[in-house]
Amino acid sequence: MKTSDIDLAMAAAGGDSDAFAALLERSYDRLFALCFRLTGSQFEAEDLCQDICAALPAKLAKFEGGSSFSTWLYRVAVNASHDRRRRAATRAKASQGWGDWEVQRTEANKEQAEAQNWLMHAIGSLPDDLRDTVALVMDDMNHREVGEVLGISEGTVSWRMSEVKKHLKRIKENDQ
Repeated sequence: MKTSDIDLAMAAAGGDSDAFAALLERSYDRLFALCFRLTGSQFEAEDLCQDICAALPAKLAKFEGGSSFSTWLYRVAVNASHDRRRRAATRAKASQGWGDWEVQRTEANKEQAEAQNWLMHAIGSLPDDLRDTVALVMDDMNHREVGEVLGISEGTVSWRMSEVKKHLKRIKENDQ
């Protein structure tokens, strides 16, 4: 019989390294896919996943099992992504005025972003709340589960997805 994620999480929180390894093995691919959708970059997703996995043993101590482990882990990932965005915005603001080096760095980042596929670009242009919502829905979570992760109602998730569709349609029309 397969041990549940919640049982593994509770055992891992108690220091069971085998349980932690099994939990990561089960969750890593989905976590990485979510991180990729949240960041739009493989490099950033790898860094974000690594940060989350490194912090996970300490965070597991706070896991109470009130929701599914995947819902809890997705909340951790969304929060980590928000923290990363805030730090990036702070660094960008601090680096303004660095002259040619900053201009070149910005241009290189722009070229890299333009090389990504259309969908990731379109999702990346959405407001943060819509991007977070669509990233979770794309991971086959239902609206109730997405609502739990983001701390919003199921109706708000449905409204956000409607807004995402409108944004994507406008972007597609402008690209043609």
